[in-house]
Amino acid sequence: MPAPTPASAPTPSPASSTPPAPSALQLFLIFARIGLTSFGGGLSGWLLREFVQQRNWLSEEEFLNGLSLSQALPGVNVKNMAIWIGYRMRGRAGAIAGFSGIIFPPAIVIVVLGVLFASLSRFPVTHIALAGAAAGAIGLSLAMALTAIRRLPRRVLPLVFTAVTFVTIGLLHWPTVWVVLAVAALSIGVEYRRLAHANGAGDRGETAGANDTTQDDDA
Repeated sequence: MPAPTPASAPTPSPASSTPPAPSALQLFLIFARIGLTSFGGGLSGWLLREFVQQRNWLSEEEFLNGLSLSQALPGVNVKNMAIWIGYRMRGRAGAIAGFSGIIFPPAIVIVVLGVLFASLSRFPVTHIALAGAAAGAIGLSLAMALTAIRRLPRRVLPLVFTAVTFVTIGLLHWPTVWVVLAVAALSIGVEYRRLAHANGAGDRGETAGANDTTQDDDA
């Protein structure tokens, strides 16, 4: 009697490789940790590393879409981003957890550090530490900008809109609100027209293919 063949290990399905969604408490603790440890700013870079690169809860494209939306809306970008990520992960409870974690614990620490800094500002090492934290934040912001640029469509008009926004706000110091509104309206209009044209061309191609098939059947 032949020996029984051992059963092969089941192939994991793609869904099993997807990490489970975090709880509202877990989101609160993550955002609180990021807010408490990211001295000098650069929070968008920390959020990218945490939710995209390390935990794989969001794709890079989803994160950048949320970042674009957060920057276009009024208010602090990172606060908007925390609400967006929290809502994406756990709905209303996640949005509240993200907002609370990124705002309240750092606010308490800022008050305490403000009191300490008033008494330690006479020591040169205090200013050196703050300068080092600011340099690290600039590096994170630069890494975030390079990641966003890398995902930018390789077409002429998106690159033109990016360059115009940089020049008008960064160099000419035009009002940010009006520049963002104007460039966003133009960009949305151009992209909508491009997608409509692409969909129309696809529909015409499918119709032509169906007509050819019908003629072949008649023949």
